[in-house]
Amino acid sequence: MPARRTTPSPNFELTPSLVAIRDDWLAHGLRVEPSDRHAAESAVAELFTLADLPTPRFHWVPSPAAGAKYLAAEGLSFDATHDYQNAASTIAALITGSRREIIERTKQRRVAAPSVQSRLDSAAATIAQPLRTSLVDGVAVAIRQLVGPMPGLVTWYGQQEAHHLAYFAALQQLRLVTCTERENRILDLQGELARSTGWWWVTDDVCVMSERPTTLHTEPTPNAANGELRMHHSTEPAVQFSDGTGTFVLHGTAVPDWVICDPSVGRISTERNAEIRRCAIERIGWDTFVRSARLRLVDRADDPGNVGQSLELYATPRGWTGRGRILLTANGSLERDGTRRRYGLAVPSHFTSALDAAGWTYGVAGRDYTRLARRT
Repeated sequence: MPARRTTPSPNFELTPSLVAIRDDWLAHGLRVEPSDRHAAESAVAELFTLADLPTPRFHWVPSPAAGAKYLAAEGLSFDATHDYQNAASTIAALITGSRREIIERTKQRRVAAPSVQSRLDSAAATIAQPLRTSLVDGVAVAIRQLVGPMPGLVTWYGQQEAHHLAYFAALQQLRLVTCTERENRILDLQGELARSTGWWWVTDDVCVMSERPTTLHTEPTPNAANGELRMHHSTEPAVQFSDGTGTFVLHGTAVPDWVICDPSVGRISTERNAEIRRCAIERIGWDTFVRSARLRLVDRADDPGNVGQSLELYATPRGWTGRGRILLTANGSLERDGTRRRYGLAVPSHFTSALDAAGWTYGVAGRDYTRLARRT
């Protein structure tokens, strides 16, 4: 499936039926009810039959983290440097091979009808890519924080693989692809797994299947054109499982629990990850951080792009990785509670002028920044 970002054709109509496909699969990707174990096991068993493999035994775990621990404890991972056939690679070949065959036939139609390419790209941009952004780049990446490396094992994301199913459903709705009976059955089985369970892994004789999350919190991604979501919760894990494992996420950035539960200047000062530092500072507030961390002010100026607000340029605190400076500025619009969000931007260390630093963030000189339209 094309994963690149594309611009929809102006002639492409995102009809209510296509919106329904996208929204339906997004809902499956975010479900938090217990798995339908019978449906999930039946789908995996049939995939094994289609791959000419004996049906595996099933072992259910409460979370992907528990699945990783079980696989490691049972010695069921293998050295990925060895190239040999096993159940996981055979099932993966069955699924990806079927998708590839469908796409190859679709490519042939592109040659005969160039307009097909535009509609394919539009379906990817307006349906598949938004779901991938929300479910894989968002939810699955956050869950990965709990799992850690799993050498040699193929991981299927279950419900978070809904973007594949939505894409092919859209192509069929647009009559851009024709699938064989076998290809349709493989797509149906993948759809059943996305609707019924969370992550899963297969080895030669066992399929380890994880329950879905018990809680999963998201918010709309700012300025998103196609319903993209990002994970977020300000007081508890954005995703959590029945065994208590979970990941804290602030506005799409996965953070350690201390950022939510006990942010402090000391912890911020020793944190090496710039995004985590930014989230922690915003939790305690920039004014508090500037005062408590005793940041050295380099320059201050009125913000011509945001009347009534100021630009403040600070030296980077000692101990932070990389040399640079922090430009503290305010959002151009009010938050829902009437406050104005302040945020810090990393700028190069050679700046001594707050206006020049602000212009640099827009790719212009400081004198040109003073002529920009009001920021929002």
